[in-house]
Amino acid sequence: MSHVHPSIAPPTFAFRPTLGAVVELLKPITWFAPMWAYLCGVISVGQSAVDRFPEAIAGAILAGPLVCGASQALNDWYDREVDAINEPNRPIPSGRIPGNMGLVIAAFAAALSIAFAAQLGAWVLIAAICGLMLGLAYSAPPFRLKQNGWLSTTVCAACYEGLPWFTGAAVIAGGTPSGHVIALCVLFSAGAQGIMMLNDFKSVDGDARLGLRSLPVLIGIDNSARLACAVMALSQVGVVILLLSLGRPAHAAAIAGLLLVQFALMPRLLADPVGKAPWYNATGTTLFVTGMMISAFAVRTLA
Repeated sequence: MSHVHPSIAPPTFAFRPTLGAVVELLKPITWFAPMWAYLCGVISVGQSAVDRFPEAIAGAILAGPLVCGASQALNDWYDREVDAINEPNRPIPSGRIPGNMGLVIAAFAAALSIAFAAQLGAWVLIAAICGLMLGLAYSAPPFRLKQNGWLSTTVCAACYEGLPWFTGAAVIAGGTPSGHVIALCVLFSAGAQGIMMLNDFKSVDGDARLGLRSLPVLIGIDNSARLACAVMALSQVGVVILLLSLGRPAHAAAIAGLLLVQFALMPRLLADPVGKAPWYNATGTTLFVTGMMISAFAVRTLA
C-alpha cells in the first residue's frame, strides 16, 4: 500500500494551456506590421495583392502568424522574469502557460514556419530562416540583443519592416528587387526604429531593474521620445526625396502631408512619452505605415 506524505502534494500532469492563452502568447496584434510590409513588397514590384492573391496570402501568413508568432513566443519565454515585473498577467508569468510549454510552442511555431516557407521557394525560405535567427538572437542568450537598445531597435525594425518588404518584392520579382525598392526597404526600416523605441516605454521599470539597457534606460525617456520622433521623421523625408527623384511628385506630396500631421501630433507625445506612446502608435505610427503603402504604389510601375 503506497503512502503520500501529507505535506507533499502529488505531481500533476494536467497542465494543458488553453487556446486563448496560446493565441495571446503569439500576440496577433504584432502580426500586422510584417504582413503589411510584405504586401507593400508585393505591390512595389508592379503587382497588387489581387493580381497575385495566393502568393500575397501565403506570404502574409508566413510573415505574421508563423514567423512573427514564433518570435513573440520565444521572446516571452526569455522575458518571463522581466514580464513578471512589468506585465505579470501575461500567459507565462501568470502560469496560464505553465512549465516549459512556452518554449515548446515557440519551437513548434518555428519548425512550422520553416516547413511552410520551404513550399514557397528559396527566397522565402532564406528570409524566414533569417527572420527566425534574428528573433532568436534578439531574445536568447548568449547574444540577447535586446539587452542593447541600439541593437534591439535595429533588429526589430528590420524584422518587422525591411525583411518582409524585401521578401514580398523578391518573391514577385523572382530575384533581387530593383534599387529603388531596396532603398524604400532601408528607409522605412530606419524609420521603424522609432516605433520600436516607443514600444520600449511600457517596460522601462522592469528593464531598469533587470539590467536590460533599452534606450529609455540608457538615454532617458524624454531623450528616447525625441529620438524616436526624429528617426521616424528623417526617414520619411528621405522617402519624399527618393520619390521626387523618381518622378513621383504626387506620391511625395502625400508622404509629406502625412509627415506634417505627425509633426502636429508629436508635441502631445513629447509632453508625456510613457502615457501617450500607445496613443501615438494608434495615430502617428498609423500615418507612418500608410506612407509605406503609398510609396509601394508610387514605384510599382517603374522598370
